[in-house]
Amino acid sequence: MTHTDLKTTPLCAACEAAGGKMVDFHGWLLPVQFKGILAEHKAVREAAGMFDVSHMGQFFVEGKDAWPFLQYINCNNIKNTPGVGTYSHILTEKGTIIDDAISFCLTPEKFLVVVNAACIDGDFAWFTKQAKNFNVTVRNESADWAMIALQGPKAVETADKVVAGASDLPRFHIKEIELFGARGYMTRTGYTGEDGVEIMLPNNKIVELWAALLAHGVTPCGLGARDVLRLEAGYLLNGADADQTRTPYEANCGWVVKLAKENFVGKEALAAQKAQGLKEKLTAFVLKSAGVPRAGCKIFVGAEEKGTLTSGTYSPLFKGIAVGYAALDVTAGTEVEIEIHGKRVKADTVKTPFYKNRV
Repeated sequence: MTHTDLKTTPLCAACEAAGGKMVDFHGWLLPVQFKGILAEHKAVREAAGMFDVSHMGQFFVEGKDAWPFLQYINCNNIKNTPGVGTYSHILTEKGTIIDDAISFCLTPEKFLVVVNAACIDGDFAWFTKQAKNFNVTVRNESADWAMIALQGPKAVETADKVVAGASDLPRFHIKEIELFGARGYMTRTGYTGEDGVEIMLPNNKIVELWAALLAHGVTPCGLGARDVLRLEAGYLLNGADADQTRTPYEANCGWVVKLAKENFVGKEALAAQKAQGLKEKLTAFVLKSAGVPRAGCKIFVGAEEKGTLTSGTYSPLFKGIAVGYAALDVTAGTEVEIEIHGKRVKADTVKTPFYKNRV
């Protein structure tokens, strides 16, 4: 596939001008790195870095049944207090994960749902199908919005210099903003383990935001650093650590499942799985010697194969780190071996997150 076959964000040219090395990411042309993964990782952990996340999706759910509808298609309890967001999983009837998404309440009858880029079409089809029994309208406005994620210990104070009220916005909240003569949204979540904000603006205004943040010394960061940061922080990568073959319980996210809710898609299947018990669970590992674990590497205890990695990388803080689905007897403190390029490397089983969240 050539670059001309890929979808681009409104920040594509700005990323290239900043030295971004562009790659194919699920059909999108996005920067994998700028100055380098280690430098970008350091910027986010110690100062402030920004990511072009304009490829992510925005659905607006509106109508009398907006909240009951979102309650039905999410396994978590969606908060219906204006300004508040909720992280949750959207499931199949079998209880497996279609996507993980954040639903922000704008009003009791209007929500903004931010979904993963690779899931936009599938999610929208699923939302539309499930909405038929509700008095609700679902609009996919993903193509109209661009977004920058600003992350790091100095991210919020930097954001304050560009858009008023960033430091006043509580975690997992949203507010409507006016910036560069346009209406937009600012949220305070993150995918790195650091504090920060996400700013959504119409496509034709996002380059002005990028330029303003560059002028304040923010480091552009790519997909490479983002993957290391999110794995250190213990966050799922949709399509790798979570997909339609795994449930939230197996993905070590049982906290998002609220079986006490009256009803939601996948409830019966999850209730049955909880009663029967799991066979495998997403488990974390740190190598005890040199090596870079990758998805697909096998996990062994002695001669017995115990599972397979779904994500792995080199971390500047912890060296070789990984997560994968392993048998339940592989618990924190268990020594395992990870097979990398035909050689087995010893690793310790640990609890996530690897990096203790500061926020």
